[in-house]
Amino acid sequence: MNAAKHYRLLNNITITISFIGVAVALLDSGFTLPTWLQQVFHIFYLAIIFLGFVLTAGRYLYTKKPLTLNKVAVFDFFTSIAIVILLVAHFTDLVRLGLSGPVDGFVAIKIAVFVTFIREISDHDFNLKRTFLNPAQFFILSFLSVVLVGALLLMMPNATTQPLSFVDALFTATSAVCVTGLIVVDTATYFTTFGQVIIMGLIQIGGLGILTFVTYFSYFFKGGVSYETQASISEMSYMRGMGNVVSTLKSILYVTFAVEAVAAALIYISIYDIPDMDLSEQLFFSVFHAISAFCNAGFSTLSAGLYDDSLRFNYPLQLIIATTFIFGGMGFTIVVNVLRYLRYLGERLISRRSDQRCAYQPWLLNINSRITLITTGVLLLIGLIGVMMFEYNNVLADHTSFFGKLVTGFFTAATPRTAGFNTIDMGDLAFPTIMLTIFLMWIGASPNSTGGGIKTSTFAIALLNTLSLARGQTKVEVFKRQIAEISIRRAFSIMWLSLLVIGTGVTLISYDQPELDLIKVVFECFSAYSTVGLSLNLTAELSDFSKMVVSVIMFVGRVSMLTIFIALLKNSRQRNYRYPTEEITIN
Repeated sequence: MNAAKHYRLLNNITITISFIGVAVALLDSGFTLPTWLQQVFHIFYLAIIFLGFVLTAGRYLYTKKPLTLNKVAVFDFFTSIAIVILLVAHFTDLVRLGLSGPVDGFVAIKIAVFVTFIREISDHDFNLKRTFLNPAQFFILSFLSVVLVGALLLMMPNATTQPLSFVDALFTATSAVCVTGLIVVDTATYFTTFGQVIIMGLIQIGGLGILTFVTYFSYFFKGGVSYETQASISEMSYMRGMGNVVSTLKSILYVTFAVEAVAAALIYISIYDIPDMDLSEQLFFSVFHAISAFCNAGFSTLSAGLYDDSLRFNYPLQLIIATTFIFGGMGFTIVVNVLRYLRYLGERLISRRSDQRCAYQPWLLNINSRITLITTGVLLLIGLIGVMMFEYNNVLADHTSFFGKLVTGFFTAATPRTAGFNTIDMGDLAFPTIMLTIFLMWIGASPNSTGGGIKTSTFAIALLNTLSLARGQTKVEVFKRQIAEISIRRAFSIMWLSLLVIGTGVTLISYDQPELDLIKVVFECFSAYSTVGLSLNLTAELSDFSKMVVSVIMFVGRVSMLTIFIALLKNSRQRNYRYPTEEITIN
């Protein structure tokens, strides 16, 4: 019992010290410090990973359970070997050179400190206490915390090539975490590689949600997640049932990293001929844009983005980027469901050829997936037809071949679905295309995805409800299923709240800067709320007040106004009575 207490105390101490170590490592990377201070931090890092090594060894030396070969044991074994090598190498250098010697291998040491922190904090029981914060409040607070930390990190001297104001840093961090892509400073020239890595990390965390990572690490190292946490995650993401929460989160991470890895490889293959870009720059470009595309962020490491002269006629690259952000905008649960359905079709095809029976599984492709896929396809087709019709002899005129016009038109029609990349000059768009783009931006991506907007399912439910009313029906039915009343109520709440936020933003910006073109302001606010990132070249002209307004719109669009209302208003108890029903005159 005493050994267990001592172990738990040492674990708590290591978590605290390693957390401080992570913060110090970030500051150490962001500022240029004297050599002696770097060496002091060096010793501090080594002490942290040594404590982590002792704790890892203690888990297996003092356990009463027989040792088993599992994923956690394999992880601990290889990380322990790496830590021993780091400790021996760095302590040897310290003894030989002293505090005045050069500091080498800092990146590996800092990564080891971060891994130690993740390993130790994951050994604790992660539990969302509803008595302290309800799920909506925790969801909002997690995004807000990442935004504020990201803004402070982006203000560090080594992250930028010139000083960055807090307003611009906050705007950039909000845009990255909310996977929007609107920028007030040039990402390519204003931020160093370190700063761009910070932005890339914020995009990845914002796209998946910090809760996804925390829950997965807790599950990986402890083998389970508490009932309270599963209930909270299910409520936040509107998942049906709690039995598949952890498996869904695992699938989200696996699918995300698999798609991003494949996209990065394909992007690298397609940019081999970019001038003035060496191998390391091409690799970083590929990884950055794969993450930015899948998370529907729209950030680029080039000043002109994909409109750069070396990229705008690179049609294979456009198709790769478009496929990646469409995949990311479909919604994780939809993607997983579609993959399972495709696997089932493959198994049925193989069983037919081998004369074996394959169990029939009805409704494997659920109603959510069917509505999302149909709505997504129809919107892409409408967008493509509109762009080709309005822009064939305008912004598409630079593309001499019909294939080039078609690919660029498809990309332009798909990117308002919250992707934010552009291969054309947005300022040259015809007015009908601008209005079409605003409409597509407002709808946005699909539920439980990296994209924003009111979502395809919301629009589809509202349209189906309108059609059912026109037909005199009292129920909304599709695919031999009746849409739940709560889904219809939620859809219309999301729609009118989105227009309320956007309208308020347009009013505030127009009041602060009346000289701005109104259609550009409207476009900017729709783009911000739907976390798209497209702009009619207006963002750089915004005042500090307008930047803050757009930042709030981006944040509200990412977490949704309905979630904010749920966080602010206490849940009322359901009472077992009904008032008499009255029909209100509407029309």
